[in-house]
Formats: sequence, C-alpha cells, structure tokens
Amino acid sequence: MRATTVVAALALTSALLVACTPAPGPQGGTPAPTPTPEAVHSPAVRLPGEPVTVLDSTDAATRAAGTSAAFFAEAAVAVVVPAGDVAGQLEASAAAVSLGVPLLLTDGSTVPDATAAELERLGVEAVLIAGGLGRDDVRDGGLDVPVIVEAATDPARADDVLRVPALPVPAPAPGGEVAAVAALDPASVATQAPTDEDTDGGTDEGTEDERTDEQDDQAASGPSSATSSAGGGEAASEEVVQRLPLTERADAPPGGLLLTTGDAGDLAAVATARAAGVPVVVVPGGDPRATSAAVQGVAAAQPTSTVALGAAFGTAPDLGWRVATAATGVELPGGGQVLFPGRRLVAMYGTPHFAALGILGEQDVPASIARAQGLAASYQPLTADVVVPAFEIIVTVASAGAGPDGNYSNELPVESFVPWVEAARDAGVYVVIDLQPGRTDFLTQAQQYEPLLRYPNVGLALDPEWRLAPDQVHLRQIGSVHADEVNATGAWLAELTRTHALPQKLFVLHQFSHRMIQARETVATSYPELSVMIHVDGQGSQPAKAGTWGSLQQGAPAGLTWGWKNFIDEDVPMLAPDQTYAVQPVPELVTYQ
Repeated sequence: MRATTVVAALALTSALLVACTPAPGPQGGTPAPTPTPEAVHSPAVRLPGEPVTVLDSTDAATRAAGTSAAFFAEAAVAVVVPAGDVAGQLEASAAAVSLGVPLLLTDGSTVPDATAAELERLGVEAVLIAGGLGRDDVRDGGLDVPVIVEAATDPARADDVLRVPALPVPAPAPGGEVAAVAALDPASVATQAPTDEDTDGGTDEGTEDERTDEQDDQAASGPSSATSSAGGGEAASEEVVQRLPLTERADAPPGGLLLTTGDAGDLAAVATARAAGVPVVVVPGGDPRATSAAVQGVAAAQPTSTVALGAAFGTAPDLGWRVATAATGVELPGGGQVLFPGRRLVAMYGTPHFAALGILGEQDVPASIARAQGLAASYQPLTADVVVPAFEIIVTVASAGAGPDGNYSNELPVESFVPWVEAARDAGVYVVIDLQPGRTDFLTQAQQYEPLLRYPNVGLALDPEWRLAPDQVHLRQIGSVHADEVNATGAWLAELTRTHALPQKLFVLHQFSHRMIQARETVATSYPELSVMIHVDGQGSQPAKAGTWGSLQQGAPAGLTWGWKNFIDEDVPMLAPDQTYAVQPVPELVTYQ
C-alpha cells in the first residue's frame, strides 16, 4: 500500500484497536512509540450564492443532496439512511446533527446518482450508515467510500460510535417528524476533544508501510475481537471499537434559512440544514406569510439566503418577495399575513366626517373601537375562525355638486384618517378605505390615499355605485365600472403591497346588480398580494337580499371571497349574527351600516 493511502486509512479508520505495548524494562528495551494525535475533521459550511433557491424535485434523495450542496462546501464524514425508513431517518437525523454533517438518502441499499455525486463533491471519506443498512450491501449498491461505519444498535453506545455526545433520537407523534427534526439543537452538542486512545500510534496493526488493504477492511468491519501479546507471552482479548473519525462542527454563517412544507420526504434535508446550523421553518402550503408561526420564524432568521423544499413554494422570484414580507414580522390583526382562510371580519361602515353615512361616524375613535370589538365578539362563538373587528371608512364621498375639480366627489384629507388607522392598528382592528370617485377613476383616487394604504392593516374598497360616466350625476343614475379599471387599480395595489413588503390586502368590490361591474368575469383575482372580494351591499327584505346574493354568485370569477352588509334601519328585518352566518357561503366580511 502506498504511504499516502496508508496515512489516510489510519486517520479515518473506523475500528481503532486499543493495544498494549510493552513498556521498557529496567534494563532498557524498546521505548513505547509516541502517540500521534488523530486529525479532527471539520466540514466547511456555507450559504448559497443566490438569495432564494427552490429545490422542487419530487425525489427526496435529490432534495437531500441539493440541500447538502447548498449548505456544505465539503465534509469528510456523512450519514446515509434509506429514504423510505422514517424511524431510521429520525435516528440518522440525530446522528447527523450531533456530528454537524450532511444526511443523504439511499434507495434501500442502492445509492442513487444524486447521493453518489454529492458524496464525491463533498470529498466524503467516512460514512455512518443507519436504518438497518449493512456495509456489504451498500458497497454492492454503489457506496464507494474508504470507511463505512454502522450505527450503534444500542443507544448507549452512540457516543462511542459518533465520538461526540449524541443527541437523543426524536420520538414525535405521527405527522410531527419534520417539526421534531427541525427542532434539533446543534448548539447543545459539546465538542469532544481527542483522548490518548484516539490516536494512530500504539496499535499492533503494523507500521504504515506494513499495513495492508485487507487489514484496513477488517478494521472497518467490526465490532469484533482481536488478540495482542503483552509481556510474558500472555494473551489478552480486546474488542475492536467501530467508530467514526473525530469530527468538529463548523460555525454556520448567519442569514441562512430552510423552508419545508412538513413533507416527511424532507427529513434528511431538514437534518442537513440543522447540522449546518441553519434554522428551519415549517410552512404548510408553501407561503411563509400564511401563519403567525411561519412569519415569526422567518423574521427571527432574517434570511439573506433561503432554500425551500418542494414545488409548493413556487418560483424563486415569487418566494423571494414572500420571504421579504414575512421577514418584517408585521402581522395582520388575528395573526399571519394572509387574510383568508382562518379569519373573518366584522366591520362598522361610515366616515368620521359625516354621522349620517353610517354607524362609524356616530362616536369617537375609542368608542368606535370598542363598538367594533363588541360586534366581532358576537360572532366569535359561531365559528372556529378568528373574528377580527374592522372599520370600513369612506374617504372620498359622493357629492351632489360637481365641486371645484368637477368630479362630483369630495376627497377628504388623508391626515384626518391617520389617527383612526393608527388607533385601529394598535387595537387589532382591520381598516378598509372606501372610494366613491364620481366622475374621476378609481386608480387616480386610490393613488391619492397611498399614505394610508402603506399601513399594514389597511385595505381598499371600490364602490361602483358612485363611479359616474361623464354625463351622469349621483342619485339620478347608478354608476358602474369596467373590469379594466378594476384590474388597473388592483395591479397598482398589488405592486404597492409587494414593493413595501406589506401583509396581504383586502380588495373589495361593492356590488348589488350585475351591471355595476362590466365584464366582471375578467376581473383578475390571482394577485397573491390581494384577497379580492365581492361585497353584496343591497338593502331591503331578506328574500330580496338572498336573491341578490345568489344571483351575484352566478358567473363570478374563481378565487373571490364574499362580503355581506347588514343595514340596521333599512333591512326588513336585519339578520342576527347566527342568521348572518347561516348565509351560504358564509361571508368572510360582514359590514354594518
């Protein structure tokens, strides 16, 4: 055997024989050799060069290899386990995180191309195999590394095999495996320094030049027993300890993040990220804005480089702005950054400037907040969703006169609504600002109120009843709007939301007759930054309101949410909360006027 090969084998051998070397006698004799300290292998951890990487392969082994490639520049040691063995992967995950090395997958004993290529790229020289894999099987299956060590079957011996203190194997409830591995804490693993026994010297396996390939293979095949000569020719039997080379975890650079939907096929990838010291956030459904837990997990990580597992996360650019939004940590009233499902709104309608336009103008800010909270509380026992109090504030009011600008709309001062918006924000109240534009267009007026729309708790409502043609006046004709104008306004609002990393905004279209929104079937509802709603705001008898409700749902574009208005004085009779939630589909927004 060449000397360089022998040195590598001695440094990485998985079976170190504890041998007795005769001490020099009183007359002299051969001095004991000085032990050579064993090399300690530390993987090189890194972050990907791209700010967002989506590993969308449907193959778990490929995702695991991709995660390893993302976070490890090199590693002399790795852990390998069968892809279909959840219990084995939990065991292997604890080992990989304890060691601070990648966890890769096999297809039974067969090594997939992605795994083999990643082992070669990493420069792996020693592998721990778990999940019942055997050395001969994986060698026959394509695992081509110098040293293969089998995981300890006795948990009490895990420390000896790994040569670092071993984390306990997670024992989660079914379905909680990924979250359990994501919670493994590599910082809790102490580094174990080499001892006198962890050296290459003092064995009876021969000198470096004399050691043979057969002896290397026997050393890696333990546990077994061997006999060595001690003084006086007495034979002593000593066990061969099957162990990995010494490893020392690397420090992870800050800014890394791994996202997973919680799919059990992500276990190895999640373990690899945790082994690299990278935080993991479980994101059911693939949108990191969707839940409070996901938002706060991303915000805590403040990622500069994010890796996501699975096609549910979409494209890298789409995920990029969602991650940037979640990283703000700013949530909607009721939690998370996506409005529906899981949340319903109950709102007071009107404007602080004119009490006659609705109940919102009948009291001051604190009293309005308390009243809105009381209305929402009356609905909470009726649903498992979070019921959030809300204001719908008219900020541009339809006018009987043309006014100085000739648009038959009274644009109220932006600054007059700031105290309402900020008090609502602080009290957990959502706000929708409502436009009655007269002869101008919705986009022009929406842009005037951009300062309010930059608040995270503020959405936008368009009221086509008050959108006039050039020859129309209010109360003589009922206004209308074409879908093109709606879509232009929605596109602007979506861009504003994305640019300023704001939570999803409610985009409300008021309607009580089909002709109020022309070409309604072409209204765009696919903006991920917005939740587009048809708010059915007709008044009168309940049979008439029910007829309008059902009629407007016919031919509506897919992806809408729905709102219902209760008129306190005009409805005959006004529905009680339980009757309102008996409406089907159950409205996401109920407004009181």
